[in-house]
Amino acid sequence: MAIREHPKIGTILMCDYDTGFMPPEMVKRRPVVVISPKIAARPGLCTVVPLSTTAPNPVLQFHCQIDLPDQAPDWLDRNGVWVKADMMAAVALSRLDFIRLPKRRRGKREYCFSTVSDDNIKKIRASVLAGLGLAHLTKSL
Repeated sequence: MAIREHPKIGTILMCDYDTGFMPPEMVKRRPVVVISPKIAARPGLCTVVPLSTTAPNPVLQFHCQIDLPDQAPDWLDRNGVWVKADMMAAVALSRLDFIRLPKRRRGKREYCFSTVSDDNIKKIRASVLAGLGLAHLTKSL
């Protein structure tokens, strides 16, 4: 089920890249971090960066490693997840969903509502700038 409202910056979500993308673009469901605020002129769009539990080879300026909050699910390694800032994308809210947690005993679905820290947002922004060829602007962060 897709989200309906633009989440706040730093929210960890799942993004469905299956439809409309082609290799070498991202082409599967992947956890992402929201990096844009809600912008009135872009209703229904959200800018995100994908996360990976596998270290890039080689590690470049547009990659950064962050730790996720304790509330993140166990399957998403909380220590040292990699941000792929060169794969930043503006995606439709219909591609995004909260991370599903295991159902409770009574069968009710639960979701993860975690956000990354402000320090990690700064690291992600610096990596995004590097991915855009604008690393020299990181001094202003």
